[in-house]
Amino acid sequence: MRISNAMSPAQPCPFLPTIHADEVLDHTLLRRHGTARDAAFFIDALRYGHFLWLQGHAGRALLALTRALYADVDAADDILRTWPLPYAALFWILQHHGSDDFPGNPRLSYQHQACRLRGTREELRATRAWAVWALACAARPQLAGDPTCPELSTAEITARLDHWGHPGESQLWQQILTNSPHRA
Repeated sequence: MRISNAMSPAQPCPFLPTIHADEVLDHTLLRRHGTARDAAFFIDALRYGHFLWLQGHAGRALLALTRALYADVDAADDILRTWPLPYAALFWILQHHGSDDFPGNPRLSYQHQACRLRGTREELRATRAWAVWALACAARPQLAGDPTCPELSTAEITARLDHWGHPGESQLWQQILTNSPHRA
């Protein structure tokens, strides 16, 4: 059974790999990578996120794309020339989901990830969570945040991306944020 969002059938995201009508993907696509979070995992997470979006699962699509964003892909990896870090795709899905009804508030989710991430590459992953939090705030300003969790300014997120992220990552993120129609 297909569960769809308010834009049924979902419009394909122009920032993600094409999913063919006969393709059926599931969680095993990512599980097969084991603990590897390399370029192969990255592209599969993008593909799976797009498949979920097309099936009407916006929240699950955001989770899959976040897994791609947190993957351990080197800045020099060829895959990033074709498929950059998925900031544009995440923002696009946040904008194009037909309602504020997500299975969890994405603004709150990214804010909590940014405040609570621990483990491998903690600073980079938390910084990227802050970057997506800012995109979620721009795309869905009506969604509530957590007043007990500190918020970072655009300048602070930019500085962190410049320090922890790939070369040019802060510019990629800022370009998407700057072109947001809901930016405060």
